[in-house]
Amino acid sequence: MLQTRTRHHRHLSLIGALTILPQRYRLGWYLHFHADRSIRQEQVIAFLRDLLRHLRGPVFLIWDRLNAHRSKKVQAFLARNQRLKTDFLPPYAPELNPNEYGWSYLKCHSLANYAPEQLTELETTTRRAVANVQTEQALLRSFVKATKLPIRFPRST
Repeated sequence: MLQTRTRHHRHLSLIGALTILPQRYRLGWYLHFHADRSIRQEQVIAFLRDLLRHLRGPVFLIWDRLNAHRSKKVQAFLARNQRLKTDFLPPYAPELNPNEYGWSYLKCHSLANYAPEQLTELETTTRRAVANVQTEQALLRSFVKATKLPIRFPRST
């Protein structure tokens, strides 16, 4: 018999954005972690506020069609923040979302076969794994290139 001490209903949600600074083609991966909480409009707005604090100039966000992204509160926030423009990916198109390749990489590499006993262990290990990926420009570029979106990087970067 297999026994576990974990509580199966506990979970860790993440919201993230892969960013490209067009002047230097420098990529960033910004994430917010939410223990035992799903991503809802309040978490989306908090994430967007942080993103605007970290990035200068206009921000163009291409995101999936999560209900929280389309909520009235999020749309009102976007209307008040003219630096932030958005567009949606086609319905159910995870293959066009670079974040999905990032999550997949973490699950198949850094977190493969990982079975923590506590949610705090999962969060700590995931944060560490993300920090390692965030410094790897070639790896972040591979997430964008895998989408087959028409984004081209100069050969020298």
